Amino acid sequence: MPVNDDLVGRELPALQGSWSGRDTRLYAVAVGAGADDPGRELHFTTENSKGITQRVLPTFGVIEGCRVGVGGLIDQLDDVDLSRMLHGTQQVEQHHELPASAQVITSGRISGVWDKGKAAVIESEVTTSDAETGQPYVTCRQSLFFRGYGGWGGERGPSGAAPAPESKPDRTLRATTRPDQALLYRLTGDTNPLHSDPAYARAAGFPRPILHGLCAYGIVGRLLLNELADSDPAAFRSFRGRFSAPTYPGDDLVVSVWSEGREHRVVVDSQRGERILSDGLFVTA
Repeated sequence: MPVNDDLVGRELPALQGSWSGRDTRLYAVAVGAGADDPGRELHFTTENSKGITQRVLPTFGVIEGCRVGVGGLIDQLDDVDLSRMLHGTQQVEQHHELPASAQVITSGRISGVWDKGKAAVIESEVTTSDAETGQPYVTCRQSLFFRGYGGWGGERGPSGAAPAPESKPDRTLRATTRPDQALLYRLTGDTNPLHSDPAYARAAGFPRPILHGLCAYGIVGRLLLNELADSDPAAFRSFRGRFSAPTYPGDDLVVSVWSEGREHRVVVDSQRGERILSDGLFVTA
């Protein structure tokens, strides 16, 4: 179908999927677990450490979620130039702690389409559930930004992100990404050449391959889980954010946090002072 309002409410084909303990450990390493100290975060990166049970980072939910919410959505569109597509927003809401391995079904729908004039924004909402019991694990809500696909006269939809608080952050966290971070993260399944092929990235208007937005999202989510929830996945409720500017492998991520009870406002900047992620909200139990 062409990109317009007719997409709203369209069901996305459900997909069966699975993951293993190796998949969840690989994801943890791909978003920086153990990078500063391999002896820490072993509950995310190993399955056979004495006295430690393997657990799963909640943001791992984007892997199956985006198979349907991104890949399945793109399959519903007329031929689109993927070099013009950017991830706009992402939210993971956890209903039940993710197991180290699982057989699942993911289903959802297109929940919104907005005409930004020179671009289109398509939103989707999908839920990943246990294939045998039907227990929902996570719901992912995401939006994709398609440059050059707007202008059909539809509604513009919500405006930009809410401004960050003006007060001093309650805490500031930092992470340095690896120069090969995108090559590592693509092993989780996102092989878009925008993140690995220099020629493709230049054709898309970037000086070099950019880091996956979902990789930066996962890094930040891991830092927040460790800092705000004592590294306990069961204490995670949700994490949302808007991707405001591209980031590159090797960048520093500076995470500013304002806390009020269980809700924590979040913004992320690069070492260049660019706002990488805005309108962030991390919610704990």
